[in-house]
Amino acid sequence: MKRSFICVLIASFVFWSCGKSPRAEEKARPTEKTDGFSVSDWTERTELFMEHPALVAGQNARFAVHFTRLDNFQALKDGTVEIVLTGADGVQKFSTPNPSRPGIFGVDVKPAKSGKYSMTVELRARGLTDLHSLGDVTVYTDEASASKHPVEKQHEETIAFLKEQQWALEFATEKVTERTERASFEVPGEIQPRAGGQGQATIPLDGRIVEANTVPTGSSVSRGDILAQIAPPISTPADLPALELAKSEAENAIRFARHDRERAERLVGAGAVPARRLEEARLTENTAEVRLKAAEARLAQYESTRGADSQVGTRLFAVRAPISGTVVESHAVPGANARAGDLLVRIVDTERVYVAANVPEAELGVLRQVTGAELQIPGSNVTKPLGRLVSIGRVIDTASRTVPLLYEVGNADRRLAIGQAVTIRLFTSASATAPAVRQSAVIDDAGRPVVFVQLAGEAFARRPVTLGNQQGEYVQVRSGVEPGERVVTKGAYLIRLGSMSSQIPAHGHVH
Repeated sequence: MKRSFICVLIASFVFWSCGKSPRAEEKARPTEKTDGFSVSDWTERTELFMEHPALVAGQNARFAVHFTRLDNFQALKDGTVEIVLTGADGVQKFSTPNPSRPGIFGVDVKPAKSGKYSMTVELRARGLTDLHSLGDVTVYTDEASASKHPVEKQHEETIAFLKEQQWALEFATEKVTERTERASFEVPGEIQPRAGGQGQATIPLDGRIVEANTVPTGSSVSRGDILAQIAPPISTPADLPALELAKSEAENAIRFARHDRERAERLVGAGAVPARRLEEARLTENTAEVRLKAAEARLAQYESTRGADSQVGTRLFAVRAPISGTVVESHAVPGANARAGDLLVRIVDTERVYVAANVPEAELGVLRQVTGAELQIPGSNVTKPLGRLVSIGRVIDTASRTVPLLYEVGNADRRLAIGQAVTIRLFTSASATAPAVRQSAVIDDAGRPVVFVQLAGEAFARRPVTLGNQQGEYVQVRSGVEPGERVVTKGAYLIRLGSMSSQIPAHGHVH
């Protein structure tokens, strides 16, 4: 199913793609084509792409006005568009109340007189108003005068990517700005448990696991949670007659002690013996009662063990989680015999972890200049700033010829796994200021990094770039783009597919 969807997507892309479009050299400057003009303009809220024929006094000209919201790069689905021509003889306004189709407004413009006019396009929609000032436009006296206007030559090869494609697919652009980024270099690393961030719950004494929580590997536990309960072994010989004999002897002893205490009370009352004799009799009786309780408990424990009864009440020893974290190893099997010191459950705290950056031996001289680090999340362009520097290794690993740098980082989203191999970017004190783009704008084209620059609403140029310092989501571009240009940050790969297509149908919109 997924494969079929991709094929349909590529087929639709090739169908929509078209030949070369003219380049807009400056913001809001119209470019003349053989069949008219196209104008591209951006504000903070919207993008305007407008196509129209040459303006002739007294003749109707159909304007195709494309509006894109820059907060989500989707077509504007409602609103009023008004085109205003301001000249020496007054103001002329032409408008349409709704788009002919999502994102495209068809406006009929019929200027009354020829001459130079200043043109603006105003948008009024629900929750959105915007104004695009497009500079001067010429209204010709007749078609012959309009046809003599020179056609501007194309200075850069472009790739067409229609508005309908941009609105239908995941697409976005962003203006190139200058950013100051620190110099950096990348090293391999590994996710490790932090110091004190792992614990083991062990068996405290020989016995039998009579109760165990069903905590599978990967589950979360909190400190103090009961992981298992242990029934201790019987301290006397494990045969029923011996236990019953011990109970009987204890019962006889307590009857004798009780009788002796009663006799001592009578003698003390008659003054025949001192009070100390009564105290000794009471102590003997108490000792006999304790021995009887112990004999009964041993007998009950024996009966419970022989009957595999796990409900042995308070005589169980509880094994609790020493820390909060994730269970990574468990040997808690109800009914299994256990020996003191055996591992029951191993727990690792994954909320905060260590990241070990393995710095090559050749880079040891740069370690003193390291001012920070960030982690590249495997399988994505997302980066994560690393927190506190825990330690800098002082011993070179003879196998890998590296020195570890240990950072602590939060992992509340559980995106990092213990033992995972990662890439770490270490920043030095050196910095530079240069144009920068989002890393998502840079794609690999036959082994060379390129970006796609939006020259006009539907015209894009492939630019090989030389990359510089990287930090977070941005990477500096030493050559290939200039501040103020717009680069594609989402959908660049689809534009690349369009540039590779050898058979492309003719360009055209339905307005």
